[in-house]
Amino acid sequence: MKKLGMFFVLLGFAMPAIAAKPAARGAIPQAAPIPAGENDKTLQAMRDEIERSRTRLQLPGVEKPFYIEYRLLDVDIKSVTASFGALLSSDVSQSRFMSVDVRVGDYHLDSSNFISEDGFRGFLGSTGQVGIDRDYNSLRQDLWLATDQAYKAAVTQMSLKNAFLRSLTKAPEIDDMSHSQPLVKVDPRIDPDWTSRNWENEARTSSAVLKNFEQIDGTRVNYYLIYLTSYLMTSEGTTVRTSHSIAAIEASLDTHADDGMELHNSYAVYGAKPGDLPDSATVGKGLEQAGTELMQLRGSPLVEDFTGPVLFDVPAAASILSQVLPASLSGARPPLSMTPSFDEMMERIGAQSEWSGRVGTRVLPTGVTLVDDPTLKDFQGQQLLGNYEVDDEGVKGERVTLVDHGILRNLLMSRRPGPDFEPSNGHARSADLSDTKPLMSNLILQTVDPLKPADLKKKFLDACRDDGHQWCIEVKQMDNPALSSVQQEDYSDFIGSLAGGLSGGMRVPLLIYKVYVDDGHQELVRGGIINGLTLRSLRNIPAMGDDAGVVTYMQNPANGFGGTALGAFGSALGGIPSTITTPSLLLDEVEVRGFHGEPRRVPLVAAPPLK
Repeated sequence: MKKLGMFFVLLGFAMPAIAAKPAARGAIPQAAPIPAGENDKTLQAMRDEIERSRTRLQLPGVEKPFYIEYRLLDVDIKSVTASFGALLSSDVSQSRFMSVDVRVGDYHLDSSNFISEDGFRGFLGSTGQVGIDRDYNSLRQDLWLATDQAYKAAVTQMSLKNAFLRSLTKAPEIDDMSHSQPLVKVDPRIDPDWTSRNWENEARTSSAVLKNFEQIDGTRVNYYLIYLTSYLMTSEGTTVRTSHSIAAIEASLDTHADDGMELHNSYAVYGAKPGDLPDSATVGKGLEQAGTELMQLRGSPLVEDFTGPVLFDVPAAASILSQVLPASLSGARPPLSMTPSFDEMMERIGAQSEWSGRVGTRVLPTGVTLVDDPTLKDFQGQQLLGNYEVDDEGVKGERVTLVDHGILRNLLMSRRPGPDFEPSNGHARSADLSDTKPLMSNLILQTVDPLKPADLKKKFLDACRDDGHQWCIEVKQMDNPALSSVQQEDYSDFIGSLAGGLSGGMRVPLLIYKVYVDDGHQELVRGGIINGLTLRSLRNIPAMGDDAGVVTYMQNPANGFGGTALGAFGSALGGIPSTITTPSLLLDEVEVRGFHGEPRRVPLVAAPPLK
């Protein structure tokens, strides 16, 4: 991971809001008034300071800012962690974060979205923690200093950007920021409430079931109850305050096989509020199943190299989609870069779009539809946690039909235009005041010709037989290191080793089964890595099931991961709630490589008894 340190620092770039029609330089509009009857001192401090900056902020002989944006985030978290029935920690934390964006120039060409030879200087001028007591005077002081810093940085960035553009034969014609209708939406604050249940006892009780598995090396069962209130105010007149909560139980389990191979499994369940989480008995059953799977995995043989048809069950299919789709669903143009290696680095982590410039062409099988809809609250009675009304740039979220009967029709847009589309369709998302990017919310993959489970399995086995295989591969679950790694260093090592292979389509399955053609019986195997599974692999899907299911996961926006293949690996802490609804997928010509490395030595002394 140390080798990737500077790499990911550079990738911490802002995916800014961007542009449509130019506005006159210096024509900075007035911020919206605070709604009548609203006594939130935070809103008043934000408006008073943005108005003062709008009218007075200017360096001698230098243009004034044309756009100012303040974002604040209040975060209240109760986290409880248990292991083998013992409580490890129980904490309540309260934080408030601030981010300031100041731009000079105009909507066509501004100071954002540029990587100089010194690295990327994001469009966020200043970000950091501020006082949690919502004090008016203290907040204004923080906003004043941050705005000053952001303005000076924007002026410097604009100078560098203009110098670079003068060196080009033809400057980009795409605007830097699109216009958007100002929006005022001030929702009531939701106060934290995690007193309805004894979460410490529930964590102890649910984690205690793992004492039945003596060969588990370590485990963590984490309960997260998170309340978030976000503020957005811009000099264009947008004022937004929204509150929501997210509740999660995320558990990791690890062990090692007799040959030394390290193995792990995970369990995760999410809800919109704490009361939506299952009780300790239900969680215990889920953990018991995860432990049983891990023990079966421990005793399973290594998988051999294989190339042929692979059947992905719903959870695995959703994971594949979450890794191969994000970069190509974004219609925003990439940042201008003076750094020749930037494109290469973006490709390495799966951040380059394959669908840019392909609107109107076939990208998926005929009859397949792909939709992203943040306005949906449920699918066939199951809650969709990717739901929201307004995105993180103050634009109302819209249902977007991305692919219609296999033909690419649209892309997800923030306020940063791209070569195919200009205006935002309300898909700018972020977490913990990270840079906003066009990201998925509730993604739905459907086909007009689904197969019943029995028919899908028959088609799968027939394809194996026609290929001359005695057995083929069925993947029931893909790995998610953000959930399954008990130790942070294990997660860092995994991400560091994975990043370099993403451009070649390396994906890591967790539960792999050999399915024998003669009688259809299954055998669990371990140690496989999928190679060459990219977005192009989905262009001709031989068959899809009628078993569509909803899979909730957390997109990871940190360190430039958002909108890349690495963005699929996130946790409730700092992640962006998202859902993928998909049926099982049958793919042909998938390469699975068996384990060819050297496992670590097993512990010299057996583990102590858990009971």
